[in-house]
Amino acid sequence: MDSFNVLNKEKIEVNKMKSKDIFENLKSDYFLQKLFNILLKKKSLDIIKYNKNIKNRIKINIQDYKEYSELYSSIEIEIKPVEDEWEEYDKFIHINEENKIYYHIYFNDNKKEIKRNYFKENDKIKTIKIIIDYQIKTFAYLFYCCDIIESIKFKKFYRNNVTNMRRMFSKCSSLKELNLSNFNTNNVTDMSQMFYMCSSLKELNLSNFNTNNVTDMSQMFYMCSSLKELNLSNFNTNNVTDMCAMFSECSSLKEIHFSNFNTNNVTNMYSMFYKCSSLKELDLSNFNTKNVTNMGKMFNRCSSLIELNLSNFNFNNETDIDEMFSKCSKEFIMKIKSQYKFIKEEAFN
Repeated sequence: MDSFNVLNKEKIEVNKMKSKDIFENLKSDYFLQKLFNILLKKKSLDIIKYNKNIKNRIKINIQDYKEYSELYSSIEIEIKPVEDEWEEYDKFIHINEENKIYYHIYFNDNKKEIKRNYFKENDKIKTIKIIIDYQIKTFAYLFYCCDIIESIKFKKFYRNNVTNMRRMFSKCSSLKELNLSNFNTNNVTDMSQMFYMCSSLKELNLSNFNTNNVTDMSQMFYMCSSLKELNLSNFNTNNVTDMCAMFSECSSLKEIHFSNFNTNNVTNMYSMFYKCSSLKELDLSNFNTKNVTNMGKMFNRCSSLIELNLSNFNFNNETDIDEMFSKCSKEFIMKIKSQYKFIKEEAFN
């Protein structure tokens, strides 16, 4: 395999001069970025075989780019729609007009690229493959309201510049399988409403999520009503400021693991666990609420709660507790208030 070295802004060293070989040997992210940018702007690129005399020169045209872009795109997604729902559907995938050049869509493993982002009955689709070039920076609303998608699998995910995943899978109400094992979130800052109303999802493995740069997780799992467990122990929430309604109406959720949550910068926890009616125990001993300005309805209608560690919570008065735990059992509210009195005495002493 020949290597490529960017010698300066104008010259690129290659040892094989065929277009296919050039694409097959691309290694450098910098090289890729330079190559694609020039192709898209100038439609061609001068490739120079470097030697002292700089004698050999060829051009890669835009057709070469299209032919081999599949090999060097950053993301490949496989989708399976719900069977027997083949009516024309114009919400299959939300692609910004400016970014259309970076998306390549194929039906039923067809080599031919599909130029539209919806499908029709005569397509007879069993699977859909989407190839996305690495220059895409936002996945916001990508599958928004795609309620006929049953399965989404990310097969490749590298050379990633994506920063926004707001409402990415929002209202995918038929989604039963979501394979994110190759998912890359290294640069993401916004995950708000990411899985909003994914009401058919029973499992969600987020073990490889990198949330180091995320600031907004509001309504992230809102109304994921079939989820029974969430393991978020690997989540880094150091920069998160908004957790409003993060788990709201996750009515089947029995366990949430977030032992490493850092809430030092969080200002909004309104309705965070609202209507999590299957939750019996929560250990929030690592939660710091000193900067939180809104905790209203935080545990409202958590009717099964019997054990809750709030040792690091800051309450102003008992009215706050009544607001936070409205519609919980009376016995449980009394228990929380007794803890609150103990906390007050400790603070006084």
